[in-house]
Amino acid sequence: MKSKGIKILAVSMLVIMGLAGCSSGGNKVEKEEEADGKKTVTVWAWDPAYNVAALEEAKAIFEKENQDVTIEVVDYAKADLEQKLHTNLASGQKEGLPDVVLIENLNAIKYLSSYPGAFAPLTDQIDYDDFATSVDFMTVEGDTYGLPFGAAVAGLYFRRDYLEEAGYEAKDLENITWDRYIEIGKDVMEKTKHPMLTQDPEDGGLLRMMMQSAGTWFFDQNGEVDIAKNKVIKETIEQYKRLMDSGIVKTNSGWSEFVAGFNGGEVATVPTGCWITPSIIAEESQSGKWGVAPMPRLAIPESVNATELGGSSWYVLSTSDVQDEAIDFLNQTFAGSVELYDTLLSKHGISSMYSPAFTSAAYTEPQAFFNGQKIYEDFSKWSKDVKGVNFGMYTWEADSALMAELVGIKKGEDVDKGLDNIQKQVEQQIQ
Repeated sequence: MKSKGIKILAVSMLVIMGLAGCSSGGNKVEKEEEADGKKTVTVWAWDPAYNVAALEEAKAIFEKENQDVTIEVVDYAKADLEQKLHTNLASGQKEGLPDVVLIENLNAIKYLSSYPGAFAPLTDQIDYDDFATSVDFMTVEGDTYGLPFGAAVAGLYFRRDYLEEAGYEAKDLENITWDRYIEIGKDVMEKTKHPMLTQDPEDGGLLRMMMQSAGTWFFDQNGEVDIAKNKVIKETIEQYKRLMDSGIVKTNSGWSEFVAGFNGGEVATVPTGCWITPSIIAEESQSGKWGVAPMPRLAIPESVNATELGGSSWYVLSTSDVQDEAIDFLNQTFAGSVELYDTLLSKHGISSMYSPAFTSAAYTEPQAFFNGQKIYEDFSKWSKDVKGVNFGMYTWEADSALMAELVGIKKGEDVDKGLDNIQKQVEQQIQ
């Protein structure tokens, strides 16, 4: 599969390079030392309120103790960053690349496999035992290349007042299956008139969370397509169909409607990644009315009440002239500073997978908005149970094929036939 991925990306990059060629001068990143003798480590990231904000806090901590190094933070839109990174890596030229870059976890293997040698292995540089997450998605042939950042563990956010009105307590949502979730949802809907959740029918995030709860993905551990005969994916699709047919779902068509569903008090629960916390607490009038429970699981032995959604990690470019300084920056901040993670949580609402921070005051403090629940302590515990999977090189291609086939399955078409169709579509796309 590696050679197929390289072939596909090589063709697409020729197109991108042709489009970007006339403006390549604007993408140049200077690697020379500053006039005062300082070395500069350039870091690319997206999202000013999350990733870039975290970098600025890390920069302040690192530069205070390392006055001979300057951290240059470059903020791009996510799509622009990915295009620039692909363009420069495909060109084979060193000029124009950063020293450290943020890469979405679902795309990690695609970069690592398509551009072998482009990233510095961190296997012996980072203590991965300090992170409550699998690093399979950033490991190739025994070497691990990234530094996990930003917690992606999922939780079942719920309105305590709506559940209580229907006769339920927080403990009634603990360690439940999705079928039990539907039963509770029907009761809540009948007694409170509130749908249990809001869901975009074109968003596959909920299905991916169900799959990962059982340690399964679209690909096996060797990166081969594993869909047609996959009993977990079959159960996921059937479970998702039961949920969508249950009458407890308010559909939405994008991020704004999704957020409005819970900020506006319409739905009773929000099953998603913990990164949604800042959006939930943004509606201050709902303080004290929310809680978070573990995610529901599939009704099969392999599934657990823990999963994740999203996430990105830091990578060091092997072409960097300041590779040692870049690794030092990561080690002294994102891989070694409880102070940093305390600041990120208390100031920006950014939680982590860095285990040493889990016992700090910021992580163990009761949260008034969540009625005194220590939600960050709970998230840290649940993250330890999340099963690692091989995201492979073509997650988004597989996700797209699955969502397209779901249209027919939801109308009654045979699931096994649908799985065969998805397998064939994915195999054709990656040839």
